[in-house]
Amino acid sequence: MKALLRAVVMVACVAAVIGVLFIPLPRAFDLSTRIVTVMPIERDSSTVFDYVTTPAHWPAWHPSSLSVTGATDHSLGIGERTTEEFRVAGRRGEVVWTVVDRKRPEKWTIDGTIQGRPAGTVSYALTAEANRKDGKDVTQFERTFTYRSPTLWFALLNAALLRAKIQAESDEAVDRLKEILEKP
Repeated sequence: MKALLRAVVMVACVAAVIGVLFIPLPRAFDLSTRIVTVMPIERDSSTVFDYVTTPAHWPAWHPSSLSVTGATDHSLGIGERTTEEFRVAGRRGEVVWTVVDRKRPEKWTIDGTIQGRPAGTVSYALTAEANRKDGKDVTQFERTFTYRSPTLWFALLNAALLRAKIQAESDEAVDRLKEILEKP
């Protein structure tokens, strides 16, 4: 009988611990991740800005972007939205992006939602390099993806696996962007 009671208590404790891992974290308990990728691109900042802020181009340079719908054929302004089908770190889904900041050609920010819940923020910062001796236009392009861990389980999975995959995808994306924009 004591063995059975111990087993029941042990199962209950394990179930409680697992349950705690999946309880949504309060907003005040912020476990956010920032993925930052920086790359010099030999093009003027207006050209880089217009290209990266036009959603129709995303699948050409970002490996996580499978397709886009909605407003896609121009550089999006504040309040405009587009829907993106994605595969990030092996997970497929659909996110609605809304432009929340735009200062051409220096800064652009979009907030994403998945099924009405916050899914992250992507920001582009562009800085034109001045006074280059070779006379080439160069833009320092910085892409930042910030996302929040909604549960403790996600935070642990993120630390162990997801963050590194997402960083690698972001790095590959910016490498591809540079290659596309620097082609003659």
